[in-house]
Amino acid sequence: MLPPKAKDKLAHLLGPRGYLDRPEDLSLYEYDGSVDKARPDIVVFPRSTEDVVAIVKISHEYGVPVVGRGAGTGLSGGAIAVAGGIMIGFARMNRILEIDLENERAVVQPGVVNLDITQAVEPHGCFYAPDPSSQRACTIGGNVAENAGGPHTLAYGVTTNHVLGLEVVLPDGSVFTTGGKESDLPGYDLTGLLTGSEGTMALITKVIVRLMRKPELVKTVLAIYDSPEDAGRTVAEITARAITPVAVEMLDGVMLQMVEQATHAGYPMDAAAVLLIELEGLREMVEEQTEQIRQAASSCGAREVRLAKSSEERELLWKGRKNAFGAVGRVSPTYYVQDGVVPRTKIAPTLHFIGEVGKKYGLTISNIFHAGDGNMHPIILFDARKPGDLEKTRAAGEEILAYCISVGGSITGEHGVGMEKNEMMSHLFSTESLDMMRSFKRLFDAGNRLNPGKMLPTGKGCLEIRQPALGPRAQAY
Repeated sequence: MLPPKAKDKLAHLLGPRGYLDRPEDLSLYEYDGSVDKARPDIVVFPRSTEDVVAIVKISHEYGVPVVGRGAGTGLSGGAIAVAGGIMIGFARMNRILEIDLENERAVVQPGVVNLDITQAVEPHGCFYAPDPSSQRACTIGGNVAENAGGPHTLAYGVTTNHVLGLEVVLPDGSVFTTGGKESDLPGYDLTGLLTGSEGTMALITKVIVRLMRKPELVKTVLAIYDSPEDAGRTVAEITARAITPVAVEMLDGVMLQMVEQATHAGYPMDAAAVLLIELEGLREMVEEQTEQIRQAASSCGAREVRLAKSSEERELLWKGRKNAFGAVGRVSPTYYVQDGVVPRTKIAPTLHFIGEVGKKYGLTISNIFHAGDGNMHPIILFDARKPGDLEKTRAAGEEILAYCISVGGSITGEHGVGMEKNEMMSHLFSTESLDMMRSFKRLFDAGNRLNPGKMLPTGKGCLEIRQPALGPRAQAY
């Protein structure tokens, strides 16, 4: 519970329009894109690093937990205040502070929307590479916290490959910077350590990002299949031919129908699966690789291989892909998105296993994922109003992730661990490795006040998250 004196100090610091504390307002901040809920005691909106420092010092004085929040588009519960306390919303720290085109750098505040960076530099022939499906809404601070990815990470990498430096605030209110505009600075890679730390070590107040030049030519290919396994084999065949597209996305038949009905992007509704493949670079190379892709897809059973004939057709196909989650919402009242990773050679058997899990629990599971790097996104459709449906969904998701680990994969590729998968970390890492991670957490946040209950296993009875039906806030004890 937030002490009244702490609330008074926050109100005085930020003014009447700088915070929210009414229950009806707080209810909008008790969830993200995952299936868990928990309500903060207050949501505050700083406009500067100085505001964040003052907020953190108040939380330190009263021993109150602090959770940072961007746009709330996360899918693992990373921005949920499981222990209540202060939620810092970075929506008003949304300025692009500097654009350095000559050196291909930009300096931004954490509340800047991902796509806004590309739109700001696009007239100059540049772009910001990491492109989560939620890039029209998600913010850079959240992307850095979760080490977000996106369809084009196959060639360009995830967020950590494009973050050069940070300004951060520690739990005691001290501020320090990591990295810089220069490449390969000496010393420990604190930027890499904090990117993907899910707000459990520090709060990010400034980010230096890498910009890239737009390629000479882009081509988008749609390969259509009557079998998901054939699509999976195509991914392995493309790799065997030493081709690295910038994106290889797969949508199965269930997902295709939902996406096409919602977006009319031109996807075949009678197919069992499609691969959306994008190539870019020098003209001659792209032309040659496009023909190689066509041959690879045909040899693996593709019934048709289409080439987008215009930039408008290409953008429409990508609109369908990036609006897929919204399309699911038209069909199912609730759904659960998983984020396991498997080796590319294991995509086909993993799809088969996911289908068997769906049959076992009587659940519809659709698949849309980054096939190029084996980042699977099975989407489990369920109705939270039906008794037992959520529990079945969680069990199905856990089985899928356990299978991913068993074939040499991981429990997350880009959504983060959050409060959704923290107890599964012990299946992936040794006790010694987890203890080392905990030592870093203690080094930065000895009082465990920054985003408690996330990423690392808590152990039953230490911090158990219960369903919100037990009360307005998830129980922590």
